[in-house]
Amino acid sequence: MANGGGGGGGGGSGLRMSSNIHANHLSLDASSSSSSSSSSSSSSSSSVHEPKMNALIIPVTMEVPCDSRGQRMWWAFLASSMVTFFGGLFIILLWRTLKYLWTVCCHCGGKAKEAQKINNGSSQADGTLKPADEKEEVVAAEVGWMTSVKDWAGVMISAQTLTGRVLVVLVFALSIGALVIYFIDSSNPIESCQNFYKDFTLQIDMAFNVFFLLYFGLRFIAANDKLWFWLEVNSVVDFFTVPPVFVSVYLNRSWLGLRFLRALRLIQFSEILQFLNILKTSNSIKLVNLLSIFISTWLTAAGFIHLVENSGDPWENFQNHQALTYWECVYLLMVTMSTVGYGDVYAKTTLGRLFMVFFILGGLAMFARYVPEIAALILNRNKFGGTFNKHGGRKHIVVCGHITLESVSNFLKDFLHKDRDDVNVEIVFLHNISPNLELEALFKRHFTQVEFYQGSVLNPHDLARVKIESADACLILANKYCADPDAEDASNIMRVISIKNYHPKIRIITQMLQYHNKAHLLNIPSWNWKEGDDAICLAELKLGFIAQSCLAQGLSTMLANLFSMRSFIKIEEDTWQKYYLEGVSNEMYTEYLSSAFVGLSFPTVCELCFVKLKLLMIAIEYKSANRESRSRKRILINPGNHLKIQEGTLGFFIASDAKEVKRAFFYCKACHDDITDPKRIKKCGCKRLEDEQPSTLSPKKKQRNGGMRNSPGSSPKLMRHDPLLIPGNDQIDNMDSNVKKYDSTGMFHWCAPKEIEKVILTRSEAAMTVLSGHVVVCIFGDVSSALIGLRNLVMPLRASNFHYHELKHIVFVGSIEYLKREWETLHNFPKVSILPGTPLSRADLRAVNINLCDMCVILSANQNNIDDTSLQDKECILASLNIKSMQFDDSIGVLQANSQGFTPPGMDRTSPDNSPVHGMLRQPSITTGVNIPIITELVNDTNVQFLDQDDDDDPDTELYLTQPFACGTAFAVSVLDSLMSATYFNDNILTLIRTLVTGGATPELEALIAEENALRGGYSTPQTLANRDRCRVAQLALLDGPFADLGDGGCYGDLFCKALKTYNMLCFGIYRLRDAHLSTPSQCTKRYVITNPPYEFELVPTDLIFCLMQFDHNAGQSRASLSHSSHSSQSSSKKSSSVHSIPSTANRPNRPKSRESRDKQNATRMNRMGQAEKKWFTDEPDNAYPRNIQIKPMSTHMANQINQYKSTSSLIPPIREVEDEC
Repeated sequence: MANGGGGGGGGGSGLRMSSNIHANHLSLDASSSSSSSSSSSSSSSSSVHEPKMNALIIPVTMEVPCDSRGQRMWWAFLASSMVTFFGGLFIILLWRTLKYLWTVCCHCGGKAKEAQKINNGSSQADGTLKPADEKEEVVAAEVGWMTSVKDWAGVMISAQTLTGRVLVVLVFALSIGALVIYFIDSSNPIESCQNFYKDFTLQIDMAFNVFFLLYFGLRFIAANDKLWFWLEVNSVVDFFTVPPVFVSVYLNRSWLGLRFLRALRLIQFSEILQFLNILKTSNSIKLVNLLSIFISTWLTAAGFIHLVENSGDPWENFQNHQALTYWECVYLLMVTMSTVGYGDVYAKTTLGRLFMVFFILGGLAMFARYVPEIAALILNRNKFGGTFNKHGGRKHIVVCGHITLESVSNFLKDFLHKDRDDVNVEIVFLHNISPNLELEALFKRHFTQVEFYQGSVLNPHDLARVKIESADACLILANKYCADPDAEDASNIMRVISIKNYHPKIRIITQMLQYHNKAHLLNIPSWNWKEGDDAICLAELKLGFIAQSCLAQGLSTMLANLFSMRSFIKIEEDTWQKYYLEGVSNEMYTEYLSSAFVGLSFPTVCELCFVKLKLLMIAIEYKSANRESRSRKRILINPGNHLKIQEGTLGFFIASDAKEVKRAFFYCKACHDDITDPKRIKKCGCKRLEDEQPSTLSPKKKQRNGGMRNSPGSSPKLMRHDPLLIPGNDQIDNMDSNVKKYDSTGMFHWCAPKEIEKVILTRSEAAMTVLSGHVVVCIFGDVSSALIGLRNLVMPLRASNFHYHELKHIVFVGSIEYLKREWETLHNFPKVSILPGTPLSRADLRAVNINLCDMCVILSANQNNIDDTSLQDKECILASLNIKSMQFDDSIGVLQANSQGFTPPGMDRTSPDNSPVHGMLRQPSITTGVNIPIITELVNDTNVQFLDQDDDDDPDTELYLTQPFACGTAFAVSVLDSLMSATYFNDNILTLIRTLVTGGATPELEALIAEENALRGGYSTPQTLANRDRCRVAQLALLDGPFADLGDGGCYGDLFCKALKTYNMLCFGIYRLRDAHLSTPSQCTKRYVITNPPYEFELVPTDLIFCLMQFDHNAGQSRASLSHSSHSSQSSSKKSSSVHSIPSTANRPNRPKSRESRDKQNATRMNRMGQAEKKWFTDEPDNAYPRNIQIKPMSTHMANQINQYKSTSSLIPPIREVEDEC
């Protein structure tokens, strides 16, 4: 190289270099400052060559013995890498070639030896094989040693072991550290003189590369194919980064060079995160892979542009370089890949531009592919996939199952209702489908108490995310509108199994659609109703509510409003809505009774609470003194005056606010006896025992500490009490213990199983049978319809707290194919008939005397098979409108009845069946279908607008505000959604509701049904007969009877007290005519429900009173007394003949079994009324042919006739003869 002239003084402070030597632009300051003392002779030359000189100056310090000529040594660094790479590649190829040749030679030699061995014979073969065997043993030993080393190296670098994982993670971390050192050194010149002993970054980089060299050796030993290993990306990175570091130490120079290749290690970032068990989902792995590839390629290409642009082209003597920082190169490549190309930064060198030409092709393709995919993964990343963080001091529940806008809104509306006392609970929803916009907006409106997480309860990882182990409870919602209820129940049962398997102690409240599927929950070992686990069976409760409406119309509406949280809506106008909405605001609460009530009887406490505290107490939790009993705590509904309140008794109240119920807990006789305003009853200063007990739970809270746990099927056995109106008589019915008349639990009437053919009526047989006071069930269904569980409808109507002659006959009108599928669960119930046909046929409806029925129930099993929700209820609506449009000639029914020797009970005003205590007072005659009592089941709440064509309900009106629901003529399963939150806050509420609506299902009965799917008959024992002694719901008429004086302008409170004191009847509501408030008479017969009216509420004569009625051991005498003597004088001429028409059971003729013989007997049926009447009271299948059944000939009216005919001096009247047969 030619020198451009010497630089004078300064001890060589500046060096002049030849034109082909390039110096970095960052080193110009040192050289320019040190050339100030140059000789004047060279000034002109310096000025001429100033730009070129500045390009050729490199920094040199006094301490570094660098090349005095400023010679650049970049080629030495590059040569070290190239020699290492190609030298190793050559050695590997040479080794493979020699190995191949050796193998070929050995193969040829082996063949020659084998031929020689064959020629030499066996004796010589033994001698020649011995040294060969020794050689093979030596080779085997050598191979074993090499294999051991190879296996050891493989274990060291394998991520399957802890050592391997640590080593892999350490190598990656050190690679990132080396890359960071490169970023720091990129601000220095491309090549500079460095003192290894004083450069701290060079020392660290040297240590890193020594470790990389050792790791490279391990990888080389463990590699199966050394050639492919030599060509791997990680190996190439080591070739071009490790050797130059050693050259730097030897030359005391630093060359930035290809150290940017360390950025390629970022490609392994996703693997490292998987080794550390950080990345688990496919989306996260894919996202990290895309990001790592994109970023590593981007940074590596920027490093190459930084190198060539700051160095220049070699063929241009490195003079076309430009000063670019590394981050400017990063910016350049980004705008290039994105095809923006601002032009503010660009490549000047030929190498840089050539690289950009090829990079823009691959970079653009990568940018166009990777960036949208990365953006999609980030934007579509599950925003509901986090982990729930529990806030201190707040409980949380997990809600899963069927999560939709409707189910969630109904649940939140009830759970977060303002009437609840201090709901400090967070609600966590868990569902595997992300919410739609409407549902997400609902969650955002309740963001302070509601969170949503996407996942499945069948996945333990998702259960851990929502902290199920620390949750207060888990609630599972069911899809009430699914086409396959059994499949939906199976899904929820699997959810219960998964949750219980993850955390056996968690409390679970689940909805079930079918009653028979509840038995599967008992198979779960950790399912424990004592710990609060509950199953809310929607079919059981829905049909139970409807069944209770058959006994007291409108009760379904009242009970549904009681466990639903409704806000008070005040109406100033004197309309029926005003009184209805005042009752709607009442709910059911629990509270512990004050010690001031201890020792008082239940009616006394109930009267005191109603009159003074303005509270209605309907039941208590009674603690039995018998320690050997299976359940020491039982819920008793209106137990009677024999029971005394104990200390710490839990009461069940109907009130409008949780704060009102606190009065029962705060009441003190000494402090509050003279207070007339119940709002002033607050906690006083008296020292009461309740203050010291931990049972001072607020209303509507779960009774978890010492509170009672009731099974979902629990119906507590009630204590015996004195028979109604016959004080002191506690004798049990003297029944034949060899005759099975009740099921094994004694809770339901039972008969031997009957074949379905024996209960089928033809249309002509039904028309000839005078049906009256019965229940007509119109059922839509076919052979493919899902079963709705008609047993849950029949069981409450066959409760044993009714006498046999009080049971209403049930006639099913529908498809015989569908009813055959249901019959297996119905064949043990007496007084059941089937008319094959369709509920839309008026001929079938007239044949069953629908105008004389006590209730017509319209059900459909096809509702959930239709996609259009508006059409789901079309069959039920059409059937309801069809019945309401029918016209009846009342004389036909009366003539048929009179021709057979009696007047139907509903038509005879003197019949005790129409007495005030028996039930609802029937209309004198029904000539139009509008007056027929109907209750229609609906699936879609909005379809309620089609049931009544004359109402003015807005289509957007909530169900509970509509006239059909308020009147008790419509019922929708959606009202049962409120039971989930009600059960969570107080699990005793569910037990009380089930006790009221199911007729008394017990855990023993549910276990039996789970085993046999049918009721089992049992012999009458004192224990089973004692189960009959429980309350039932009835309706009390005020038109006449003992309460007639209060019916005209009297106060409801006076009626309440009189009924409670005199008859132990607990009144809790009114069923009033819709237009009773009008001054002008109205022909409308519609009634609506008023729940828990105040004391001063004025009564009208047409009111029907809902009451809890005690079981009457002496039904005939009791009703005769309540009905006064007005009935006896009019019917005295019939009494003796009626009694004589009942022959003994022993002389009862057998019925023919064939259809022909029954048709013959049908012709002489009008002459054999005695036998027909008598056959009402037999449970044997042979004597239960419906075609000869006379509905209610042996009614309470006839029982009274028997009592009048025989002596009535004894406490147990002769009505027992009749009961012996029933």
